[in-house]
Amino acid sequence: MDNSARLQRALGYVFNDESLLALALAHRSVGKRNNERLEFLGDSIVNHVIADALYHRFPDLREGSLSRLRASLVKGETLAELALELDLGAYLQLGSGERKSGGHRRESILADAFEAVAGAILLDGGFEVCRERLLVWFDQRLSQLPEHGTAKDPKTQLQEYLQGRGYPLPDYQLVEVIGEDHDQEFLVRCTLEQHTLIAEGKGSSRRKAEQIAASSALEQIAND
Repeated sequence: MDNSARLQRALGYVFNDESLLALALAHRSVGKRNNERLEFLGDSIVNHVIADALYHRFPDLREGSLSRLRASLVKGETLAELALELDLGAYLQLGSGERKSGGHRRESILADAFEAVAGAILLDGGFEVCRERLLVWFDQRLSQLPEHGTAKDPKTQLQEYLQGRGYPLPDYQLVEVIGEDHDQEFLVRCTLEQHTLIAEGKGSSRRKAEQIAASSALEQIAND
């Protein structure tokens, strides 16, 4: 099985025009013929399909809550995770500089490739086919949303817990950054003055590390 057939099997879609798939995987570092236009198209269809899915899944939610849920699902981090699950990084066409710097693992490049592939399927198979594929790829994440769509990230939960009791807000400090620029790991320490509690978190970005540290702090509070 060649690479194209293997990827199409993972995507669950066979292209009528395989050149569209090849274009979707071509990063701008390879030259003028790249995936940026398909990424533009894919960004629109991903936002539309997810907005529609949320609208019907949560008929009682107000616009602000729906917007926050959509943002959590279509943000670059989530799209990059989906790209990794489909193993898009292994098929990306990158310029030599991007290849050497580990571009096939870079979050922004993976997220853009995911959107470009969605755009390519839209052009090749039409709206309904693209919608069906996106809903399959997002299915687990959509299913994990809380029944009333009110999930809040750990940092928000921790902040609201402390504010509700009149306690000082948590202090997040960047302790260490490990690794090369293209493959870094961040260590963050979260300190709660009221609880004399310290929690740490590691992640591929400072924001992720802070969320993990906040989650750890919430667990410690719950176990006190």
